[in-house]
Amino acid sequence: QRLKAAVHYTVGCLCQEVEEEKDVQFSKQSIAAISEITFRQCEIFAKDLEMFARHAKRTTVNTEDVKLLARRSNSLLRYITQKSEELASSNMEQKEKKKKKSSAAKGERTPGEQEAAVTENEDSNMA
Repeated sequence: QRLKAAVHYTVGCLCQEVEEEKDVQFSKQSIAAISEITFRQCEIFAKDLEMFARHAKRTTVNTEDVKLLARRSNSLLRYITQKSEELASSNMEQKEKKKKKSSAAKGERTPGEQEAAVTENEDSNMA
């Protein structure tokens, strides 16, 4: 019920924005109908996502499932793909930072620093 109320509230806010931009009016009945349709469609999406994951023998829905769900809307698929790639690169950056911090805390060298140290040792051995 709380989720349904949240959807209704959000739809009401979006309709209010459209009213201001387009100079139109939405009746309470039309807002309620849009809210109900939106909620039902979200339930269908959730079931589809669950089935996609289950078909792939997984218990967790992932971005590939969401992309599969959005495949009929090219613009939505492009948007989801772009955001997915941004999140993936952000996650990689965070992992690299964690690795560097943990290596520095342990007094270890990063692979680049190790290579530089080996080169430095080789140079001093030659002299």
